[in-house]
Amino acid sequence: MAGRKLIMVIDDDPDILSSLRAVLEGEGFIVSTQLSAREGINALATITPDLILCDMMMERIDSGTRVADEIKLNHPSIPIYLLSSIGNATAANVSIEQLGFDGVFQKPVSPEALVASIRKTLEK
Repeated sequence: MAGRKLIMVIDDDPDILSSLRAVLEGEGFIVSTQLSAREGINALATITPDLILCDMMMERIDSGTRVADEIKLNHPSIPIYLLSSIGNATAANVSIEQLGFDGVFQKPVSPEALVASIRKTLEK
């Protein structure tokens, strides 16, 4: 990976944002955090992340899928990963790709698995 990569994290839980920021910045990534689906969409007017992690349930139960759909319309090349406590159950019942995501991370997220997956995706 040439240069530092920008990871956007969209989640309505400040503790999740804080912990993911610490993990990702500790691994050399630049991190932008947003506390709502709307904040995430608005931030894309001024920044272009290399990868997005997005919670499923924020203001509304399906906020994450709506964010993914909107991002994919305007920024189809940015990988978006579902970040959710219902991630595995969702993936078992619905195609994650049909929901607009490139993959899924189950909360609580294993920092090692998260970083390894992000690096693998960004090296493609």
